[in-house]
Amino acid sequence: MSERLAVAFTGPSNSGKTTLILKVARKLINEYGKKVAIVKHDPGDKARFDVEGKDSYKFSDTGAEVIVTSPTRTTYFSKKSEDLDEMIRLFDTFDILLVEGLKTLPLPRISVFRNSLDSEYFPFMDALAIDESVDINNYEMPKGVDILDLNNPDEVISWIFKNAKEV
Repeated sequence: MSERLAVAFTGPSNSGKTTLILKVARKLINEYGKKVAIVKHDPGDKARFDVEGKDSYKFSDTGAEVIVTSPTRTTYFSKKSEDLDEMIRLFDTFDILLVEGLKTLPLPRISVFRNSLDSEYFPFMDALAIDESVDINNYEMPKGVDILDLNNPDEVISWIFKNAKEV
């Protein structure tokens, strides 16, 4: 099996994380021929997949681990918070795992910001993806953090290939 890489993206709401991950994933798939897996953390538990009254909800509501499969997708519902190794096992085959959120996971992390930075993210980041709306000269930046262009997915992908964790 070839090496599998994982990297995480973090940042406040509306900073551009999801948009950046979408651009990176599409390029990795379409231009690099990579199999990409994505984990999105939903800290507010707001995402709705298993709607009350539907079978998937009823099954999941029992506390069982549930997989719903259809001709176009397979969805896994779990009542427990998974660790990184478990999530990797569930995906089975991928070249690159992109994780949105979950800043406690031991992964190289790109923090995404627009307009201003939040220093609370500094201890968790290995790279900073920003656009021209952020002037890093206004901040005391931690040492060794790479600065990436939020609007340049190729630059982000290059950083991922150099810095992502082999999983």
